[in-house]
Parts: sequence; C-alpha cells; structure tokens
Amino acid sequence: MGSPQGSPGRGGLGLLVLFFLLLLSPVVVLPQLCVWYGECGVASGDKRYNCAYDGPPIALPEDGYDLMQELCPGLFFGNVSTCCDVRQLQTLKNNLQLPLQFLSRCPSCFYNLINLFCELTCSPDQSDFLNVTSTIPYYDPILKENRSSITELQYFIGERFANAMYNACKDVEAPSSNVKALGLLCGKDVKDCNATNWIEYMFSKDNGQTPFSIIPIFSDAPVRGMNPMNNATKGCNESMDDSTGPCSCQDCSIVCGPKPQPPPLPAPWLLFGLDAVYVIMWISYMGFLLIFFALVFGVWCYRRRHFISEYTPIDSNIAFSVNSHRDNGKITCGERLGERFENGLRMTFTSWGAFCVRNPRPVILFSVVFIAMCCSGFIYVKATTNPVDLWSAPSSQARKEKEYFDTHFGPFFRTEQLIIRAPNSHPDTYSPYPSGADIPFGPPLTKDILHQVLDLQDAIVNITASFDNETVMLKDICLAPLAPYNNNCTILSVLNYFQNSHSVLDHAIGDEFFVYADYHTHFLYCVRAPASLNDTSLLHDPCLGTFGGPVFPWLVLGGYDDDNYNNATALVITFPVNNYYNDSRKLMKALAWEKEFINFLKNYDNPNLTISFSAERSIEDEINRESNSDIGTVLISYIVMFVYISIALGHIQSCRRLLVDSKISLGIAGILIVLSSVACSIGIFSYFGIPLTLIVIEVIPFLVLAIGVDNIFIIVQTLQRDERLQGETLDKQIGRVLGDVAPSMFLSSFSETVAFFLGTLSTMPAVRTFSLFAGMAVLIDFILQVTCFVSLLGLDIKRQERNRLDILCCIKSNEEMSGVQRSESILFLFFRNLYSPYLLKDWMRPIVIAVFVGVLSFSTAVIHNVEIGLDQSLSMPDDSYVMDYFSQLGKYLHAGPPVYFVLEEGHNYTSLEGQNMVCGGVGCNNDSLVQQVFNAAEIGSYTRIGYAPSSWIDDYFDWVKPQSSCCRVYNTTGQFCNASVTDPSCTRCRPLTQEGKQRPQGKDFMTFLPMFLSDNPNPKCGKGGHAAYNSAVNFIHNKSDVGATYFMTYHTVLKTSSDFIDAMKKARVIADNITETMGIKEKSYRVFPYSVFYVFYEQYLTIVHDAIFNLCISLGSIFLVTTVLLGFEVWAAVVVSITIAMIIINMFGVMWLWGISLNAVSLVNLVMSCGIAVEFCSHVTRAFTVSTKGSRVERAEEALSHMGSSAHQ
Repeated sequence: MGSPQGSPGRGGLGLLVLFFLLLLSPVVVLPQLCVWYGECGVASGDKRYNCAYDGPPIALPEDGYDLMQELCPGLFFGNVSTCCDVRQLQTLKNNLQLPLQFLSRCPSCFYNLINLFCELTCSPDQSDFLNVTSTIPYYDPILKENRSSITELQYFIGERFANAMYNACKDVEAPSSNVKALGLLCGKDVKDCNATNWIEYMFSKDNGQTPFSIIPIFSDAPVRGMNPMNNATKGCNESMDDSTGPCSCQDCSIVCGPKPQPPPLPAPWLLFGLDAVYVIMWISYMGFLLIFFALVFGVWCYRRRHFISEYTPIDSNIAFSVNSHRDNGKITCGERLGERFENGLRMTFTSWGAFCVRNPRPVILFSVVFIAMCCSGFIYVKATTNPVDLWSAPSSQARKEKEYFDTHFGPFFRTEQLIIRAPNSHPDTYSPYPSGADIPFGPPLTKDILHQVLDLQDAIVNITASFDNETVMLKDICLAPLAPYNNNCTILSVLNYFQNSHSVLDHAIGDEFFVYADYHTHFLYCVRAPASLNDTSLLHDPCLGTFGGPVFPWLVLGGYDDDNYNNATALVITFPVNNYYNDSRKLMKALAWEKEFINFLKNYDNPNLTISFSAERSIEDEINRESNSDIGTVLISYIVMFVYISIALGHIQSCRRLLVDSKISLGIAGILIVLSSVACSIGIFSYFGIPLTLIVIEVIPFLVLAIGVDNIFIIVQTLQRDERLQGETLDKQIGRVLGDVAPSMFLSSFSETVAFFLGTLSTMPAVRTFSLFAGMAVLIDFILQVTCFVSLLGLDIKRQERNRLDILCCIKSNEEMSGVQRSESILFLFFRNLYSPYLLKDWMRPIVIAVFVGVLSFSTAVIHNVEIGLDQSLSMPDDSYVMDYFSQLGKYLHAGPPVYFVLEEGHNYTSLEGQNMVCGGVGCNNDSLVQQVFNAAEIGSYTRIGYAPSSWIDDYFDWVKPQSSCCRVYNTTGQFCNASVTDPSCTRCRPLTQEGKQRPQGKDFMTFLPMFLSDNPNPKCGKGGHAAYNSAVNFIHNKSDVGATYFMTYHTVLKTSSDFIDAMKKARVIADNITETMGIKEKSYRVFPYSVFYVFYEQYLTIVHDAIFNLCISLGSIFLVTTVLLGFEVWAAVVVSITIAMIIINMFGVMWLWGISLNAVSLVNLVMSCGIAVEFCSHVTRAFTVSTKGSRVERAEEALSHMGSSAHQ
C-alpha cells in the first residue's frame, strides 16, 4: 500500500530535479568561445589583422590589467579571461584616441561607444555575436606555426543598442571647429548621419582606420543562430556614476529641454490697417486745415463787416516791437531795454565802420597779421584718417572694449579678401563609387578652375613689395598661428583642403574603369569635417589647413543653398595679415605689401575668372582718392562763387565803365576772407593739437562760403541802395550802413557760433570736431568782414569814385561820373515788385501756411522711418573697385564677422565653481558662458549669433584627460611630450584614477594649461590648442594665473547697417545676461562682446538721442541769442526758432524721400542746415522788427525785399 502511494511522489521529485537541470543546462553545456586572439599579419601600414581563434577565453596577463580597467572595466572581473591580449588592448586604445577626444565630453556617449568596441575586441562571449566570414593564412615566425588572419567578419548588434548609442552622441559638440562631433566621425554630413551608417562607417575598411572589414548586422532578435550584442546603454541625460553628472545641455538636447524660442516681433502700431503715425498726422493736418480756414474765413468776414483792413496804419513812431503796446501808449521794461540795446549796437557798429574806412591800412595790416598768426598753427596740423578716431569717441564703450581686446589679445588682423567667380565654366556632376545619387558641383569647383585659382593664390603669396630698401612678402606679415614650429601663413581658402598643392588636388584612387576617390570625395568630406587630419576615404589626405587650423566651408564658399556647399557659385579667399597699431615700421611694411596686392589684382587678367577684391587699406585709399578729387570740386565752387560775386556786386552803369563799376577785386577779397577764416580756425585748433577730419576739410569751406557771401551781399547791396546824405562823408555813410546791417550779421553769426560750439557737447567725434572748427570759422569770418572787408569796401568805393579801374587801380578811366550812383539789383526789384507783394496778399498767406504745415505734417509722419546707419559704398567713388567688392560681398558671403565674448581679468578658472560658470561640458552650469552663447546660436535669426562658440576650456578638459594620449610629460624632466612622440619615458600627465579623471583644479590647472596652448594638432591628438586658442588666453603673474580670455564665434550674415546695429545690440544683451547669471555684476570684471565693426556702429545706438540733443541745444541757443540781440523780442525769437525747427523736421522728410540715412555725416549736415537756416531767418526777422512801416504786412514786405533779396543772392 505504501509503495504505490510513494512512487508518484518520488517520480514528481525526479521531474522537478530534471526541470531545474534543464534550466541550468545552457550555462553548463554552451561554453564561452572566442573568434580571435592576438594579432598576426600586417593589413596595411601599422595596422594588423587579428588571429583567428575558436577556443575559450584566455586569462589576461597582469601587465594588461591597467589597460583593461581603463578601457573595458566591465570585463575586469574574476581571472580576467578575455578574447584579447595586451597588444590588442593597446591597439584598441590607440584607435579610440580620436573619438575619445571628441566624444568624451559626454561620458555616457563615450561609455556606449567604448562598450561597442570592448565587446567586439575582448568579450569572452564573442562567438555569440561575431561571425568570421573570411580569413587568409599566416605563418607566425615567432611560434613557427601556421595560423589564420581574419580579413572579414560579421558583427551582430542590437538595434536598440545602436539607436541608444547614436541618440546619446548626436548632439555632442566639437568646440574648436563649431560643428557636431559626429560630423568628424560619421563620414557624412551630420544631418545625414544615423545609427546604422555611423557604425557602418566606423567598421568600414575604407575609412582608413579599420584594418579589415567588419560588417554590422542590426537586429534585436537572434539571426542565423547569432545573438546580437545588446548591452545596457546610458542616455546622455543619465549619470555614469556618483562622481560624474549627465552630459551638458550643449551636448545633450534632452537635458536642455525645449529649444529656446525668440521672442515675438513687436506688433506694428496700426490704425485702420495703416501706420498709426501716418493716420494721426493725416487726421491732425485735416483738423488743422478745418480750424485754420474757419478762423481765416471768420476774420475775413469780421473785417468786411467792420471795414477793418490789414493795411490800417499804425502809429509809426514806435518801430521796434512786434507785439507792441502802442494802443495804450505803454512801453514795457523789456521793450525799453531792447531799444537801448539796439541803439547801442547800431552806434557801436556805426562808429566802428567809420573808423575802418578812415584807417584802412592799419585795419587791413592788423587783419593780415592776425590771419598770419593763426595760420602759423598749420605747422602743427594733423589730419585724422583713421576711421576709429573719426567715428568712435575715446571714452565710448566700444572704444574701451577695443583697446582692452587689443591690449590683451593683440589687435584684430588686417583682411585681404578675394571673391572669385567662374562665369565661363559650367557646373560639374560627380557620381560616387560604387553607388549613390549624382552630386552637382558649382562652376568654380571644377578641377580646372581650382587649378587656376591655386595658381592665382600662389602668385599672391609670392607678391613682393619694397619698403625702406627691404623686400616684403606675405610670409613676413601674415598671421601664422603655429609659428615658429610652422611658419605657414593662414590662408582661408578651399584650396587649403588640398594643402594648397596641385598634386594633392590631382590625387585620385582608381583603375582603368572607375575612379574610387578623387578631389570630389575629399571636398565632400572636408566641408563636413574641416578639422580632420585624415579624410578616411581611400585618399587619406588631411583637411586641416597647412597653417594648423580648420578652414570652415562657410568662410571660403559662397552662393550655395542651405548647407549644400558643393553648389557654391563663388570662392572666397582671405589672407589675414598681422595688425601693428603700436609698431609703425611693421605697419608700413603691411601697407606696402597691400599696395602691391591691389596693383597686382587690378592688372590680373584671366578670362575664366571674375575677381572682386579688397585690402584692409582699400576703403581709406578710396576715401582719400575721393577727397583729392573733391579738392577740385571745392576750387571750382569757389571760382564760380567768385565770378558770381564779381558780377552780382558790381552794378555796371555802361559798357565803358565796365572795369570801373565791376567788383572783381572786392570779390577776390571777400573769397580770401572766407578762406582765411577757415584757415584761421584750422590753425588755432592745430595749436591745441586737435586733428582735422575730412568733414572739416570738405564741408566747412562751403558752409563759411555760404554764410560769408551772404554777409558780403548784405553790406554791399545795402550800401548800393543807400543815398549819401547831404554833407555826409564816405566813412560816415559806410558807418551808418554798417550800423544798420551789422547787428543783423552779428545776430546770425553769433547764433550760429553759439549753436556750433554747443554742438561740441556731442559724444560723436566727427560732429564734435566739425562743430568746433565751424563755430570758430564763422566767428572769425564775421570779425574779418566787419573789419578788413569794410576797410576794403571803403577803398573800393574811393577807387570807383576816382574812376580808377578795378584790379588795375593805378589806371584812371576817361569816363567821368560824379560819385557813385544809387543802384538796385534785379533780384531786389523782383522781390520788391513781384515776390513780396504776391506772397503777402490776404488770400495767399493762408495758402502758404497750409502748404508748409502740410509739408511739416508729412515730414513728421515719415521721420520715424528714416533709416539709421551708413552704407559704406556711399563714401566710395563710383568707379572704385571696392564698389564691386561690396556688391559681391552681400551676394555671396555666408558668414558674418567673428565675435569674441571676452571674460575680463579677475575670474578664477582654477576652482570648480569658476570653471562651471564658463565651460559647456559635463557638470557645467546650464547658464554658463559657453552654454548661453550656444543657446543664442540656436536662435541665430534673432540673436544674430551664427554658430556655437569655440571653447578653449572645454577642449582643454578633453585634452588633459588621462584616458587621452594628448597630455603627456617626460618622466625625467616633466617637460611636455607631444602625442606624436614615441618614447617610453613619456607618461600621462594625470593618473588614471578616479581623482585623475576629474577636471584639473588649482595648481594642476595652471601646470598643464600652457602645455595645451603650445600643443600642435596631430593625427594622434587633434585637440592641441596652439592653432585654435594660442591668443585666446592671456596669462598673468608670470603664467601663474589666467587673466582675460575669449570665446569666439561668428555673427550671422550681416548686409545692411540695421543688421550690424542689431547684431551688436543683441550681442551686448547676451553678454550682460552672462555677466548677471555668473554673479559677477558687482565685481571688478565682466563679460563683453567684441567684433571689429562695433567701434563704427556703436554711434548708431545713441544717434537718435544725439541728434535730438544736438538739434535741441542748437535751437535753444538760437532762441536765447535771438531774444537778446533782437532787443528781447520774445515772439520774434519764438517765430525764428519754430521756423528753424520746421526746416529741420522737413529735412528729415527729404532724407526719407531720398533714402538718406541718419548717421554722423547727415547729422553734421543737419547741424549745418540749422546754421544756414539761422542766416536766412534772423536777417529777415530783424529787418521786420526794426521796420518803421505802418502795418505788419508792409513791414514784412520791406524786410523781405531788402534783406531777403540780399540773403538769397
């Protein structure tokens, strides 16, 4: 009974045991097997095959433990049985150096990548996912036995693993080249790279690194009995361990969160779908017309009803007040004071005029001596042609930042640039081998054109110039970042992808049927990986320029679409030349070479190439050429004015009295006085060391000529219209005439002088200098006119009365005439008989006011649309070669100027906190300097930052890692040992410990940084910082500390002045935000942006404020001076000021109509127009206030006829 009952129990237990044995059986039954072990046979160069081996894993010798722990710590357990020997581990380490330098910025990315290679190289379970498909026999001379070398195998990789590895690495940056790291490691453009083609490329024999073909097969499920390698991965947002954090935002978009978005553009201010200002001004103008004409009509009706006329006489005994209290017979204190002041001026100038006529010789002699003394200052004259001094005040922010940059990093280099097109060439089509879509190549990228361009480039390199009996070539002045180790000049040219060599350009691999790789292949690789030292195609040619730095495609190609550089329609070649602000001799050498460079290209003739070019000196040369040509214009203007004055001043009685009544000598004297006043102004300020500018030379002579000639006509024509009183002598007559007109001249000249001198309050050097020289010239011109010219006028009248010939005054005419006859000019008759009466009719005055208020309304409506800036082409002669360069620059350039974010001296780079504020790698702050510039580049259309910044500190951290072969020292001397040196005494700088893997801090940071900055890039270490960052770090305290540093990137393409202004403004906002987030706002240092154009465009940030300030100051001074000199006639001063304000506003309307932008030049002209407006308005206004006619209209007619005709001569 018991047995049957027990049998089932024993059977169930047996089945259970069997079940567990079955579960355990795979582990026991299927042993670990390798597919290779050791190296045997040479594949090519120093690359070797692996030896086929299908046995179990072999215990790693102890001398390989360090390597195993360093490279594959996941396999370092037990007795460390692996399928690789020490030599294979060393080969693995060497092969991982390039990806280590670029991908180790993101630890999880590199962890996944090294996992892929460790499993391939050493995994004890190789046979699960590796399948050898091809071997060749090999005789081992050491073991003296036959073995097999593996020439091809399949690597089964899980799709999940491949995609996870790619996703962790796709955003990693290469700071020194402003591109994604995968662009250097994928064999394709970053946008075309994915998990499969990246791994395929790394395992392809064609990449030049892999000794034999490894065929990856991607699947998550078993394939043909193989179990794909599908190890666990780390996402870029995951930490590797407790000591390392996730990848930085710059290298891992997941960490960043959503991409930054630019703020929305401000909505335009619209009313009824139109510009609100237009609508408001239109409604205002319509309202004004309605009210104004209603008032006019009401007044007209009132007058008709009460028979009141505008011409009703008023008490003519009181002549000096516009708004007088004649009706009640009361005279205010102001009117009494004004009358006394007016009488005082009249008597003073009357007496002075009579004195000058009675004593002409002493007055003229004194004037000549005064002019000579002032002009003696010409021996100290200096002319400023440096654009920086012209447009940027020494105290301006941009100027200070420029000086800081130049002092700490050296001045920005001089630029010689060519833009080359191939108009007669046709696009080329490249068909990749063995398969792939055809790729078009633009006309200038055909091989024949590239050879011709290389010939041109070589010819430029060999240009010789002579300076001070020395021969100057490009190599003597060029920027050579690796000197003295490598003296090759920096040449930013597509030909540098081919090492500036015809043979490299012709390098091709193929057979009689196919071309496997040629210059097309190399070009396509280099535009994706410009910093590569091996194009990894069959050519294996370097892309890095001969000068040691990368050549970015957007700097050397133009006219392409998106990132399709192969479609380029233009080549851009740039020769950076050292700038020498503080070494005039070296600067003169550079200028001499640039002159020969320009002459060479002007005379260069190649029908296949169209070349636009510019040198650093080109703009200044062309402006000087334009200025020299303007001298002729100035002379012609003065000659024409002299002829006009001579004709207009002389009232010829008859043909026989032509040479007696002419005023040629007086006209010459008047012109000379104007020129003398300009010369005196220049001489006086030259004594004080104030330099001249082109604006002073070209504008002030015309300004003073306009004002001076105006005064000459007023004096002479007033005298000609005057009749000498009974018993009055000539000196008293001229004195009386001068007493009538000189107060008006004094009013206008003094108003202009004060307005100009107050213009010196401007912060813009060009405006300030112009105002100084103009104010002094106008003042001296007035003084000479009321002294020297009055004396000369008296002598000329005496000559005329004695019937002596003009110029030939010693000859007497036979035509006798008793005294000088009163005469009236044609223009005076026109004003008196036609213009004034017609203009001042009752029905015409409202129309004139309505029209001019309409013009004012229009100008006010468009004033906000006047553009700000200065188009450089406007300052060039029309036939200048630079005009063509400017045109092509806007059409073909794809990158803006470089911009440097400078962190001033004072920051602590040796502390972890200080490093995190700046860097962009693992553990760095999400709002660090580098990260914020990177974020700005993400929205470049708004910020105008085009690319991620080059970060010396991030590349330094990658370079100094103990896993890298970059940082090594001789263990005997402690001196730096370059990665290319093969010497057993070279050991890594930092130990391969957990502490050694951390960033260097304190003394370590400063110990290895100079080594990094002196290390030249080479195939074993592409992170050497000599070429890229040698000038980016400023050492202080005998290299014991880091001073100022910069982080460089590029602006987006900037074409118009508004683009440049906006780029500077946005860069400053970014820098200010960085300063604030770094918490250094209250400290003695900050972050600021610097680009070479900032000093020229900073003025436009405040030019609206400056324009308003200068014009308001001018108007205010004119009002005060006019009020005083018009005898405290406040309303007259108000009318003058309002009229001038209307003129200035209307000038803005004209600027908008003619497309003239607001800049320093136009502001100078606005200030000048303010002065000229004073000239016209003040003369007529004063004539009105002193008129004794019976009504306002009659007084206006008299003022306009007498003063208006003379002022408009």
